[in-house]
Amino acid sequence: MKIALIGYGKMGHAVEETALQRGHTVVCTVDNDAEWTSKEALLRQAEMAVEFSTPATAVDNLRRCFALGLPVVSGTTGWDASRDEVEKECRAGGHTMLTASNFSIGMNIMFALNRQLARLMRVGDRSGANKSERLVGEDYSASICETHHIHKLDAPSGTAITLQNQIVECGGRKAESIPIESIREGEVPGTHTVTYDSEIDTITLTHEAHSRKGLALGAVLAAEWLLGAGSGVYTMNDLFV
Repeated sequence: MKIALIGYGKMGHAVEETALQRGHTVVCTVDNDAEWTSKEALLRQAEMAVEFSTPATAVDNLRRCFALGLPVVSGTTGWDASRDEVEKECRAGGHTMLTASNFSIGMNIMFALNRQLARLMRVGDRSGANKSERLVGEDYSASICETHHIHKLDAPSGTAITLQNQIVECGGRKAESIPIESIREGEVPGTHTVTYDSEIDTITLTHEAHSRKGLALGAVLAAEWLLGAGSGVYTMNDLFV
């Protein structure tokens, strides 16, 4: 597969290394606005774009991939305010994109565990027919802590927001009842912890990335899958079904 890397920071380099190890070719890298023009001929040779840039540039990068008819895997977070609009443009134009707040296979396993735990710790309205039913989760408060390197631009992380949204959707809690603590220190690749705490005990789920390799592998696996997926908007969930 011929890949164009959009954003050539630490994640871009990690994706390049993994892509080459898996037998793919990186035909070009784009790391600033001018290179979209100067490298257009190389971009047109690509079969797939993998985009890890910044919250400020991600939306324009995606639209430029659409304009080139280039399927794109995007791992940039922090642009959710424009997500609905971009996804609508993608579908309407017959384009192809896959986005994820975290491409790590291990983190996506944690997402599945988080949804299941949220269901077990469900809270709800007991004013109806089942008002005598005891909902175990009402004894527990839920919170999230995420730690990343000092260079990360968005806080809270997209992964932490995904975890929070899952708890809201599966556990019947309100987002404001699930605080997210964001810590920026050193060169930490990424640690996410979901905590349920009560007077009796504490339950935690933690994923700790040791390097960017897991994210890079997941992004390349997503690109391999997306190449034959056809037009539409996809997520990592589509790889697991």
